Amino acid sequence: MPPHRETYPIEIAGVKRDLPLFEVKPGLKIAVLNILGDVELVEAAAGALAERLAAVDYDLLVTAEAKSIPLVYALAVRTRKPYIVLRKSYKPYMGEVIQAETLSITTGAPQTLFLDEKDRALVEGRRVVLVDDVISTGSTLQGMRLVLGKAGATVAAETAIFTEGERALWEHIIALGHLPVFTGGER
Repeated sequence: MPPHRETYPIEIAGVKRDLPLFEVKPGLKIAVLNILGDVELVEAAAGALAERLAAVDYDLLVTAEAKSIPLVYALAVRTRKPYIVLRKSYKPYMGEVIQAETLSITTGAPQTLFLDEKDRALVEGRRVVLVDDVISTGSTLQGMRLVLGKAGATVAAETAIFTEGERALWEHIIALGHLPVFTGGER
């Protein structure tokens, strides 16, 4: 049986969850949103984000592998816009890729994002919306921006279910909520 964890309550479009708190480095805990398998929450978030994106002029949705794939798919269904996924590992069938390196707060290690050769034509000259589940440090967004800039795309907007950490950094993000970070004895 897993140990009892502290949680942080959230609500997205009427769907409530208690997010477990995990220590990601000494003295720093975050509320972890894992939408994989949570159809109800993904559907609610996609509906709410689609409404907020209605005023944005864009051609394509883009996300990074892996936790936000269900979200970008659900958004694509609602918005009738195509989507692509930037991969985190290279496979030979991906051909000539465009790539950029990023550092994830959840893994703590450098990661490389790859745009598959087959998706390059979809991106070039297009206005894209970057999609993520949680934007914390902005490193994944930066990696996505770098890849898409190299591919000739323009970022029309950036969206997420939640932003996290220093709220002022994320005022331009179309998000459904904000998660605090917990330091020291908080929470």
